[in-house]
Amino acid sequence: MNIVAAQMPDLQAIVQIDSEMIGNTSRRNMIENAIKQKHCILVKENNEAAGFAIYDTNFFECTFISLVIVSPGKRRKGYASQLLNELVRTSPTEKVFSSANRSNLSMQKVFEANGFVESGIVENLDEGDPEIIYFQLK
Repeated sequence: MNIVAAQMPDLQAIVQIDSEMIGNTSRRNMIENAIKQKHCILVKENNEAAGFAIYDTNFFECTFISLVIVSPGKRRKGYASQLLNELVRTSPTEKVFSSANRSNLSMQKVFEANGFVESGIVENLDEGDPEIIYFQLK
């Protein structure tokens, strides 16, 4: 397993992983911008993309991890935890936030296993599926 800063040549592989999750490539521009801003990291297995994470610092001037996506065939190997831990370790801010839908029990377990604590709930983003905000100090 190897975690690296995503580069433009990685864009297509990252978009492919994302499209496996959401069924389309609608976030391509967002992913491309994150790579350009150096706000995207990639986990590789045998030199192939296995997952990625994107963050920004627009959440009350704190780091917010907006996406942690692992290819469906690569799950249950610790990649999401490795991505989270790397972003916390290298975070440009002391406070790190992220979120998961209430229905996303597997991601909630990943956050809790990696020292994140619940910090609040945001209603009305996804109809009937509130977003749980998680927090960790660097």
